[in-house]
Amino acid sequence: MNKTLLISLVTLIGFKSYAQQDTVKQQRFNFHFQQTVISQYKPSFNAKYSGANSLSTGSETQSSLTTTMFMGARLWKGAEFYFNPEMSGGAGLSKTLGIAGFPNGETFRVGSAEPKIYIARAYLNQNFTWGNDRDTIKDDLNTLAGFKSKRYFSITAGKFGMSDYFDGNAFSHDPRTQFMNWSLMSNGAWDYPANTRGYVLGLFTELGMPDWTLRFAYTMSTTTANGSIWDARIGKSNSQTLEFEKRYKLNNLPGAFRILGFSNNGKFGNYNLAVAQNPAAPDVDATQQYGRHKWGFGINTEQNITKDFGVFAKASYNDGKTETWFFTEIDRSVSFGGVLNGRSWKRKFDEAGLAFVGNGISGPHRNYLANGGYGFIIGDGKLNYGTEMIAELYYKIDAFQEKFFITPDYQFILHPAYNRDRGPVNVFSLRAHIEF
Repeated sequence: MNKTLLISLVTLIGFKSYAQQDTVKQQRFNFHFQQTVISQYKPSFNAKYSGANSLSTGSETQSSLTTTMFMGARLWKGAEFYFNPEMSGGAGLSKTLGIAGFPNGETFRVGSAEPKIYIARAYLNQNFTWGNDRDTIKDDLNTLAGFKSKRYFSITAGKFGMSDYFDGNAFSHDPRTQFMNWSLMSNGAWDYPANTRGYVLGLFTELGMPDWTLRFAYTMSTTTANGSIWDARIGKSNSQTLEFEKRYKLNNLPGAFRILGFSNNGKFGNYNLAVAQNPAAPDVDATQQYGRHKWGFGINTEQNITKDFGVFAKASYNDGKTETWFFTEIDRSVSFGGVLNGRSWKRKFDEAGLAFVGNGISGPHRNYLANGGYGFIIGDGKLNYGTEMIAELYYKIDAFQEKFFITPDYQFILHPAYNRDRGPVNVFSLRAHIEF
């Protein structure tokens, strides 16, 4: 056994493997771990009425837990395999109902608080490269250390998360370390393909150049909205996602612009048809049939203003004719905010973030809810429509050597589930996150 392989195996057993230096071969194996606990408290608030999917008006405390192991191996030239077993448990406020932009991005809509173990990711990536320009890649979650050409084409197949590849943002993307609200994880109106735990089966391809990247994914759909069973009729039930990313520098500071388009196809229900068939108690699930579509787009930008302060903005839209199938009941969304690094007060791994969100729904979706219809996230029995508006503020504290972080967080939610007759809602959170 050669020396570099022995070093890699020893460090793997010790729960951490580091990039090999300079001319040493690329990292062969790595192992990482994360655990995130989020506790949230909501004081009581006023509401003129409540329905089956309403946020509870009483005071409430709930906690969620996710634990993930990240294992990677380099198989042959350009090929890598990643495997992530995960455990999650706990619950969101009011069983994760009653707010379209839900305040806990680590809460799943699984209907049970009992901890469950499952496979989050298991995928093979084959990378083809050319050219002499290359980047040094650091050892990280689902990333093996080594060198990678700035010109490449990659193919990934298996089970993964769409947010692993699409709609990234340096300041607003990961609820384990950044903003916690669902509307700030990704573009809110992107009904991104996933099962109830947020992962998908499919094929992903990426063409990378020094200052731009083009991505495309063809993925499966579930048999039901917010479901966990994959639909075997792939020709009729599928999703396509395309994204272009342009990277640049403004005043020698990094920035990026992304535009994303998607088309979801499957056995979806239609809002207008549901109301027409049963105006007194519309049920969108009762109108499901193959051949329905949902399409939309998202715009996503980020820019460093100084080396310690960056801003972002996002805007997204979907046609809103068919029922929400994967993510959450948002058909239009705009968000913006900024993140400040703590270097200026000698806490360089601390950060403070402030963001604002406006979420809306289509006319057919609005009419369906106003007539007493229910989706899988929202529904108050009736509706006095208003834009769902959210503000989120957090401060992330480096509690121990860039491995353990504590984050107090506050969210103010006006017109929860688009209803002027309910709220406002205040949510206070505390997040503990460890990774190595």
